[in-house]
Amino acid sequence: MKKELRLSGSGGQGLILAGIILAEAAINQGLNAIQSQSYGPEARGGASKAEVIIGDEEIFFPKVRKPNILLALSQKAFDQYIHDLDSKSIIVVDESIQTNDKIEVDMIYKLPILKTASEKIGKSMVANIVALGVLTQLIPELEKQSVLDAILQRVPQGTESLNTTAFEEGIQLIKL
Repeated sequence: MKKELRLSGSGGQGLILAGIILAEAAINQGLNAIQSQSYGPEARGGASKAEVIIGDEEIFFPKVRKPNILLALSQKAFDQYIHDLDSKSIIVVDESIQTNDKIEVDMIYKLPILKTASEKIGKSMVANIVALGVLTQLIPELEKQSVLDAILQRVPQGTESLNTTAFEEGIQLIKL
């Protein structure tokens, strides 16, 4: 088993933290994981990405070559990071993103990730945790409790209930 994920969006959306959480959850389960990150010169608003590789065997190359899953929470990030997917990839985008009908992948999920965070939960800052709920559903090798534990170890004290709710809402968005 090997999963290569690219989480992308605008700087400030917390996707680098989400990548760290995914890698920690996998490691806590006894899997191998590596996480890398990059963002544009603008700290907020520029395209950013976190890449995570999770596997049950040794990981020899630390960069994502062909993402199995691309998560995009902004149009700019989607346009910038869509280039190296193959037909077996899965795309998860916020419903606000315009996708090209010519993209040939296994599945495209257009979900109200940002709206769920801002309107249903009332805190746009938890969109990354909503997205983690979605990704947990798409990666059956990751245990839900392991991801939730990693989230709770990383979020600020006093926000555990808020982040647990955001994670559960993400799971509900894509209940398979």
